[in-house]
Amino acid sequence: MGTNITIDIDGASLGAYVERPASGSGACVVVLHEVFGVNDDMRASCRELAEQGFIALAPDLFWRQEKGVDLSHWTEEEWKKGLALYQAYDRDQGARDIAAIMRFAATLPGATGKVGLMGYCLGGLMTYLVSARFGADAGVAYYPGSADDYAAEAKDIHTPLMIHLGEEDEFISKAAQATIRSAAAENPWIAVYSYPGCYHAFARHTGTHYDAAAAKLANGRTWDFLKEKLEA
Repeated sequence: MGTNITIDIDGASLGAYVERPASGSGACVVVLHEVFGVNDDMRASCRELAEQGFIALAPDLFWRQEKGVDLSHWTEEEWKKGLALYQAYDRDQGARDIAAIMRFAATLPGATGKVGLMGYCLGGLMTYLVSARFGADAGVAYYPGSADDYAAEAKDIHTPLMIHLGEEDEFISKAAQATIRSAAAENPWIAVYSYPGCYHAFARHTGTHYDAAAAKLANGRTWDFLKEKLEA
């Protein structure tokens, strides 16, 4: 059963959700949420990681704007709120916050000291940016929106990064995907996987475009990758 904790940063605090494996110990994976905050889907992703033997920690990325965002019902009001938070989110400050959260994660009771990142949409973009600017023992970015705008930073990534893209993503155009793949092709640290016929958020458990087969494939690749990089 997961627990809620607080993390101190810059003299303030933010919330985070933690799931632990049955053993109680393992490498930590920081799970970065979509525009909907730490919600049912993120908690489910944390439980899945715990079942794979990891300590999973999902921090509240929007804490500087509004604490405790948890949007799970996909109403028009929730979509508008999530989008507004996304548009106002300071990515540079967010990257610094996540780096601090990773340092905290390495010190959790039972943690091995190795820390990975796994993010979706906004969280996928932030996984990419943090990998470029601070590094991580391993990073996995699911459909990282706007990553093409930061293609120049791909050269700065010197830690393992895996990217999952739905080929029909309505928020990451085919041209944007080509830019991401081209930038990644120049860097042996980055691996990109594309999923034919899949739209944005194809791995979101309750999403309207959830694709069970593609999600199973992507998650299997993710878990194997994290085990290889974090448990060695």
